[in-house]
Amino acid sequence: MLSDHLPPFLAVVPLLGALLAPLLGAVRPRLVHPLAVAAGAATAGLSLLALREVLARGVIRYHLGGWAPPWGIELVLDPLSAFTAVAVSGVGALALLYAGPAAAGREGREAPFFGLALLLLAGLMGMIVAGDLFNLFVFLEVASIAGYALVATGGGRALVAAFRYLILGTVGASLYLLGVGHLYLMTGSLNMADLAQRVPELASPRVLAVAVGFVVIGLGIKMGLFPLHGWLPDAYTHAPPAVAALIAPITTKAAAYALARILFSVLGGAEGLGRAPLLTVLAWAGGVAIVAGGVMAIRQTDLRRLLAYSSVSQMGYIALGIGLANPAALAGAFLHILNHAMMKGCLFFAAGAAAARLGGPALTDLRGMHRRMPWTTACVVVAALSMIGVPPAGGFFSKWYLLVGAVQGGQPVLAGVILAGGLLAVVYMFRVLEHACLVPRDEDEHAGSDPALERREAPPGMLVPLLALGVGILAVGIWNAPIVSGVLGFTAR
Repeated sequence: MLSDHLPPFLAVVPLLGALLAPLLGAVRPRLVHPLAVAAGAATAGLSLLALREVLARGVIRYHLGGWAPPWGIELVLDPLSAFTAVAVSGVGALALLYAGPAAAGREGREAPFFGLALLLLAGLMGMIVAGDLFNLFVFLEVASIAGYALVATGGGRALVAAFRYLILGTVGASLYLLGVGHLYLMTGSLNMADLAQRVPELASPRVLAVAVGFVVIGLGIKMGLFPLHGWLPDAYTHAPPAVAALIAPITTKAAAYALARILFSVLGGAEGLGRAPLLTVLAWAGGVAIVAGGVMAIRQTDLRRLLAYSSVSQMGYIALGIGLANPAALAGAFLHILNHAMMKGCLFFAAGAAAARLGGPALTDLRGMHRRMPWTTACVVVAALSMIGVPPAGGFFSKWYLLVGAVQGGQPVLAGVILAGGLLAVVYMFRVLEHACLVPRDEDEHAGSDPALERREAPPGMLVPLLALGVGILAVGIWNAPIVSGVLGFTAR
């Protein structure tokens, strides 16, 4: 049955697309983009099927080659991994659709571009379904290498950004692998389920704390957690629009999922870590990231750089929820993985469309956007309200669960930080909306109301993914309770 083989298919389908893209590009370059969109859509469809099967049947475990764990390679789908797969593959598929017109002008380079994009998606999906720590590392590096190459395709300053991304990403991967090596030396196993049984029996909690510290710092770099975010602003700012629209919404979310998976499924969360204050440190690091990222976003005049620093702030919410580790906070953190993927994807899609139609990435280039690109502007407004935390947009509800979690966890300062982060988001997102909706362009003051002079809406290939994410942000807000209780398994209150 197909349902029995869903875990490997989630990674194999985009991987096959990545392998076929260069071959198809040699004979039919125009078909490479449809191939990428089809592979992305198939991956998203399989993710939805996997989520339905997991909710109906329970956890799905797949043993590659018939070798049982802990010796064999195990792929696992449970409600959390299936939920994350839906979020990553869904936004990734829309980014691949968006990349067609966004990557226009890359004659002769379509095949390598979409091949790398699909390889990135395959790596992220592999991270989500991996059932052992080493193969999680392998898929993490597959996605990272594809990401470095994609950023470098922008040339010029993007090459420097890609090099910095490569150096810091390699440091992160090395620290993660060093931590995994320590765990293997202590337990003799890499399988997550097997480690979960062996870790409580360890007689050296200090060595365990060191190993876990390496893993957390390594994945913290990958998820762009302040102050480990040095690669992120330049990568998001100088990458081509199609690349930024792909990597910004989903790469850091897969790393955040991996961090949560290891802390809770392998190490047992607060109970398993014992007296080690790791989760508390992570929660406070998330709080610092919320404020620091928001302050830095306010100072930016480039839209893409503003969105990059806002990502630093928004990833802080996810880290804070994971660190608090109570049901309400975890519900908020996991829901924010989906919300941030959608709203950041929507904003980067809009940034690329605006740069193509209005002339550049600066905030001042957005002036008159509401007259020339009304549908794009409407999506920006929805995503901005979600970023701030205004109902019924999805961002409000994930932040609400985080706020409840902070109060229930006896952390009033972190609750205040969550509220302060919302106020900072009001400031930097108002700067975007002010230029897009309130300040007219100089030429518009002399153009009268001639529609031919005003309308320069994004092409359908870019507008459809934008509208889909805008609607999705509202849908997740309206149906947040069934998602939290029915899918993630937390009490929605």
